[in-house]
Amino acid sequence: MWRVAMSEEVGKAVQSVLERVNQAAARRTKTLPSVPPRLVAVSKTKPPDMVVEAYRQGQRNFGENYVNELVDKASDPLILESCPEIKWHFIGHLQKNNVNKLLGVPNLFLVETVDSAKLADKVNSSWQRLRGANTQRLKVMVQINTSGEQSKHGLPPEDTVNTVKHIVSQCHALHFSGLMTIGRYGYDLMLGPNPDFQMLLSRRQEVCDSLKLPPEEVELSMGMSTDFEHAIEVGSTNVRVGSIIFGNREYPNSAANTPNPSPAPSPEKTSKTVSEEAAKKMHHLTVSEH
Repeated sequence: MWRVAMSEEVGKAVQSVLERVNQAAARRTKTLPSVPPRLVAVSKTKPPDMVVEAYRQGQRNFGENYVNELVDKASDPLILESCPEIKWHFIGHLQKNNVNKLLGVPNLFLVETVDSAKLADKVNSSWQRLRGANTQRLKVMVQINTSGEQSKHGLPPEDTVNTVKHIVSQCHALHFSGLMTIGRYGYDLMLGPNPDFQMLLSRRQEVCDSLKLPPEEVELSMGMSTDFEHAIEVGSTNVRVGSIIFGNREYPNSAANTPNPSPAPSPEKTSKTVSEEAAKKMHHLTVSEH
């Protein structure tokens, strides 16, 4: 009974989020590249069964924040048997001593958090050594700390172009796919477009101008459960959504695991409320990529 209920809930959630993704894409201005946004279902702390249920609903891209959890989950017999076309995204902070472990993950699709030229060099050399000279290049994104918060990882925005140039010219086992940011949590859209997203847009323009790349070939990974619709509206091509698909995450010793915890507001409800409140104002905003 529990499994049937879980299947229905995950299935409904995936379909609901996909519908919202498509509606947000339809609201983009015509000046933005018409790249269909990709939904990455963030399965952090969730069991393999839930990944399989989302996969059965057509979801293919999944994200994990921690190397050890991704290694365990991607190698789980249930997932290997049930999800042959799964595409794993690594979206957490990557330390150099974990690179080899990460690159051994089956069906690794994209590393979104390369935040230095030195880390890019390490990923490049390890990918060449582990996968051989004839393998397909590994897709990577460069993570930018657009909010300037010390608690966030990522390059300073002014280092973006030089780091991308380094990857393109020196890291021949890697394929530069785009830019990624987390951004400041809880930004009020009533104040206008999210400045972290605008920063990433402007850095992409600099990268494209400097390396003579078309904007549609440089993806933008920005937007999570509470702001993915706005992110898509202003140009995101890759959104990372977890709690509104799989439910609130459970951590050891967290309030979620204590008796009678105080109820937390639903991220989906919060997101919808923000979107509705900001809808009229956002409708009249002209968003520039510069």
